[in-house]
Amino acid sequence: MARYFDVHPTDPQPRSIAQAVALLRDDALIAYPTDSCYALGCRLDSHTGADRIRSIRHLDDKHHFTLVCADFAQLGQFVQLDNAAFRAIKAATPGAYTFILPATKEVPRRLAHPKKRTVGVRIPDNPVAQALVRELGEPLLSSTLLLPGAAEPMTDGWQIKEELDHLVDAVIDAGDRGTEPTTVVDWSEGFPDVVRVGAGDAARFG
Repeated sequence: MARYFDVHPTDPQPRSIAQAVALLRDDALIAYPTDSCYALGCRLDSHTGADRIRSIRHLDDKHHFTLVCADFAQLGQFVQLDNAAFRAIKAATPGAYTFILPATKEVPRRLAHPKKRTVGVRIPDNPVAQALVRELGEPLLSSTLLLPGAAEPMTDGWQIKEELDHLVDAVIDAGDRGTEPTTVVDWSEGFPDVVRVGAGDAARFG
């Protein structure tokens, strides 16, 4: 049965964040809010988390996981950035964008794209997600909480708790986060290619 944390959307209670992060450090898989919609998240070195996300969402090994980072310095440890990407991504973050970039050796091989060795990264403009990754001290390995066959991501924390009670270890509820996922920009070839238009303004990368 999943733990349920009801947190303030703009000023999350430190005790709840600390308890959720303690669960993450103990190999937990959580559902948590971002600036676009709810997501599933676990530690980067979780032995079971990535497979549990794949199982819940029915994903194959070509799915791009996203590393949700606290800030640009942390993001830079996990992906390779040329000068153009550095400037453009720094100007767009924090925000509702996911960037696909070549992974550094800090990213476990099993989590990067099997052929391209790429990974998604993002810095959410959301106080709860920010508090989680700051307290954890490392990125959260994440994927949008979009269930198989569903047209839109889940938006209600209590509904997530009821639906995924035996599939996740904790649900962090910060109210309705909407259904629009991030705008995805593939920068792995050295130029921006918008592969999904979502909550972030895609025009700046057009």
